Amino acid sequence: MHELLAEVTRSGFVESLHHGSVVGIAPNGSVAVHRGRVDDLVLPRSSMKPFQALACLDAGAALHGPALAIAAGSHTGEQRHVDVVREILGDLPATALRCPESWPEDEPTRARLSVPSRIRMNCSGKHAAMLAACVARGWPTESYLDFSHPLQKSVRHGLEEMAEEQSGHMAVDGCGTPLFALSLVGLARAVRALVVTPVAQAMRLHPEFVGGTGHVNTEVMRLLPGVVAKGGAEGVLVLGTVLGHAVAVKVIDGSPRATTAIGLTALSAMGFDVSDAAELLSVPVTGGGRVVGEVRVRW
Repeated sequence: MHELLAEVTRSGFVESLHHGSVVGIAPNGSVAVHRGRVDDLVLPRSSMKPFQALACLDAGAALHGPALAIAAGSHTGEQRHVDVVREILGDLPATALRCPESWPEDEPTRARLSVPSRIRMNCSGKHAAMLAACVARGWPTESYLDFSHPLQKSVRHGLEEMAEEQSGHMAVDGCGTPLFALSLVGLARAVRALVVTPVAQAMRLHPEFVGGTGHVNTEVMRLLPGVVAKGGAEGVLVLGTVLGHAVAVKVIDGSPRATTAIGLTALSAMGFDVSDAAELLSVPVTGGGRVVGEVRVRW
């Protein structure tokens, strides 16, 4: 069964509980942390973006530096993000993107805009990279989101190879891209393989393009150089280190508010020093403008 991973306290009262599963793989490949149902299938959601970016890179997309980081990221829609997405698109118009129109997640940016757009959507970097890969290989661009498209077949093959297991289910992500379900331990194995790739290196060097101003994934990578962090919707998070540690988290109620604390606690349990990110090991709960409790890990 899923285990208790975190609790929310307010003024000394336990208000909410977060159950789920977490697995940590040590640099030698052994499972060092195991809580909950780590063999159950999960949909990686946006935690799959680094693997999609790797498939685009392997297909010939000219991705490097911030462009490769944003292809693997969920950006907050700031102007610097949009500029890089336009660079990836090259001669293709922004209308070629098949992600939904969206407001940017960055509040100051949103306040300056009058309409939502596809290029401001947090997944536009990934979609632009997929289009660039199609152009590089001469593949159809209009159908790049189809499960049968050569690019999506490549994504699945690469993910399964790194996870050392076959996907157990196919689904459609919120932005329209295909998703391939893995066990939580398989997802962690894939992350362990990812940390030595150019995608992980770009994420480590340019964390501000993986998330953005104030984004928790960006903060983890800023505070812990050498760590890659990528969250996904519905309570998913993956972490990996240059040393070869890998963590995968799934909170079963779908809330992301405890995932970073859970993931960092798993890294710490494997002996990786997370003290420079101690501020992220719990989440403050406020009342009346002051801290009255916290979201804390409970395992």
